[in-house]
This record gives sequence, structure tokens and C-alpha cells, in this order.
Amino acid sequence: MPTISYFYGIIIVMYLRDKEHNPPHIHAITQDFDAPFLISTGEIMEGKFPPKAQTMVKEFIVKYQKELLKMWETGKYMKLPPLN
Repeated sequence: MPTISYFYGIIIVMYLRDKEHNPPHIHAITQDFDAPFLISTGEIMEGKFPPKAQTMVKEFIVKYQKELLKMWETGKYMKLPPLN
């Protein structure tokens, strides 16, 4: 699971091998939480995530949506800058 970005204690990853389920999504991980987020909307798919961190993950997805979709479709990993 390649790390795409890291900011404010949140690790953003995408499972590029063995894409076994759609829709396209990333995983956001903190010390206590791990949740999938839709690339199309930035919304959490399931589970729990701290509200403030959830807002930051959505902002990250909106900012880099094109790049994230390209990674999902091609299976080619790239690092993305963190949120500032």
C-alpha cells in the first residue's frame, strides 16, 4: 500500500495492486482510525473518522481528484504534496 501523502498526522494510501472492489477510493489512516473515502466526492464510505480530519481528507481529495483517479485507473503510484 503506497503512501500517497502525509499531513497533520493523516496518512493517505491507495491499494494499487489487487483492486478488488470499486468505487475508486483512498484510505485515510490516523493513529486510531482507518477509513475509505470516495475519490468522486471525498465522502467517507464507511466507518468512523474524526470530523476535523475528515474535512481535511475531503479537501485533499477535491484538490487532487484528477491525480487520484489517474492512479486508480492506471495503477501507477505517485506522491502528492500535503495540504498546507
